Amino acid sequence: MNTLELRERGRAERGTRPDEVVLALSPGFATFFTKTIVDVPHTEVVRQILAGIEEEGVHARVIQVRARADLAAMAHLAARLSGSGIGIGVLARGTSMIHQKDLPRLSSLELFPQSPLMTPEVFRAIGRNAAQYAKGESPQPVPTLNDQMARPRWQAKAALLHLKECELLVKGAPPVEVEPVLEA
Repeated sequence: MNTLELRERGRAERGTRPDEVVLALSPGFATFFTKTIVDVPHTEVVRQILAGIEEEGVHARVIQVRARADLAAMAHLAARLSGSGIGIGVLARGTSMIHQKDLPRLSSLELFPQSPLMTPEVFRAIGRNAAQYAKGESPQPVPTLNDQMARPRWQAKAALLHLKECELLVKGAPPVEVEPVLEA
């Protein structure tokens, strides 16, 4: 069974490594929820993103955001805490974003809004692209599928998952650095 434990290491601080990407996980990620909306295990999501970052020779740091379930806010916070200024945000249902600290909160580098279409391969490519941005490169955007029926088919479930994740918010809680312990 795939399990992911997030071992808390203390308050998340601004990094100093210019070769760093920060991955921000939502409050319900690997805590209340263990899989994305289409049953990709959270273990696999983190494994693939970190592998993509590592393939590019870039250091990764993982934080969990407990006071927000807003993807843009989480990804922007990750970018502001990253030594390179590049961060990734991932909601428990799988919706993801690559952000840069100097951009406005709602103007990300890459947005992956259709969580039902997120696969392990896409998560790995997100990690690679974020690492390339951290190195000052301009990668091609991650190719993603587009399904016009995904929204009507998954909207109710996505809304329920978001509501549950919002119930897990801890007002005023600082982001914490976590060590992901991945077990297959």
